[in-house]
Amino acid sequence: MTIQDVAALSGLSICTVSRALRHLPNVSEKAQAKVTDAAAKLGYKASSAAARLAGGTTGAVAIVVPTATAWYFARAVEAAEEVLADSGYDTVLVSLRNRPSVQRKLFGDLAGLAQRVDGVLLLNVALDGGEIAALEASGLAVASVGMHAVPWDNVGIDDQEAARQATGHLLGLGHWDLAMLAGREQEGRSVVTADARRRGFELALAEHELTVDPDLVLDAGSSIEGGRRAMTELIENRRMPTAVFAGCDETAFGALMALRDLGLSAPKNVSLIGIDDHQMSWLLGLTTIAQPVADQGAFAANLLIERLHHPGNQNPPAAHLLETKLVERRSTRRRR
Repeated sequence: MTIQDVAALSGLSICTVSRALRHLPNVSEKAQAKVTDAAAKLGYKASSAAARLAGGTTGAVAIVVPTATAWYFARAVEAAEEVLADSGYDTVLVSLRNRPSVQRKLFGDLAGLAQRVDGVLLLNVALDGGEIAALEASGLAVASVGMHAVPWDNVGIDDQEAARQATGHLLGLGHWDLAMLAGREQEGRSVVTADARRRGFELALAEHELTVDPDLVLDAGSSIEGGRRAMTELIENRRMPTAVFAGCDETAFGALMALRDLGLSAPKNVSLIGIDDHQMSWLLGLTTIAQPVADQGAFAANLLIERLHHPGNQNPPAAHLLETKLVERRSTRRRR
């Protein structure tokens, strides 16, 4: 049993469940009772903070992120830090600053890192095979968020299914002429989010006996500027579809900027959907597929703590997928 099972049975978020299990403040009596009851039914017990040094000697954990400035990583880091602090661990935030040289330096000296921390929590860090093998052999406890085919516990969402759901929403509104503003990752790496979302887009079209028009799939990265450039290219140099699926909300924000700059808007001229439920999505009225970012960080932190407290745990590492849901706002509407 994991904290995810307790959250599912109690109907509460993983963050709330984590606090309730440790009897921390800011948890209502009703929520505390739900968690206590669910944990008792499942036979789940939270790790003891007193055993925090069972897996090492520093009492610290490194949280490694591609960049510390993006909204997604800020949310996940904050939730993970809270869980780790509640169990008595200090955290060291390591930002790779989206620079390959910084990543090479970090993974080229894992022995030095092991002198500072007992474990590592990776958030969507794209590792090659050599880096994965080096980290596995380092003796550090490891858990991650948003990574693929790694030899440690990982928490994420079904990116293919989220994209299929987003595209299916547009198809269900009668939009058959669809474009995608897509991201792209390096081949042979441990992060395949963008590729999975492309596959979900293609799968949804195939389920409706539609084919992907390669002229309407544009590389946009995962940034606002990338979305703005791709949407501008789509409108000015290709053709205007009736609906657009953006691979993430920040890309969708850029698409909204491009529409505004060209005197257009969503959904009047084109329906637009993203993935994430970024904190600005509500303000901008963006329809999106919401993913539980904070819960992913909190859950992965709990899994890492379990490994630190029980270094001889023979349970094999597992991939845990959390649910996503459609949040419909004003940027999509039925085709007229």
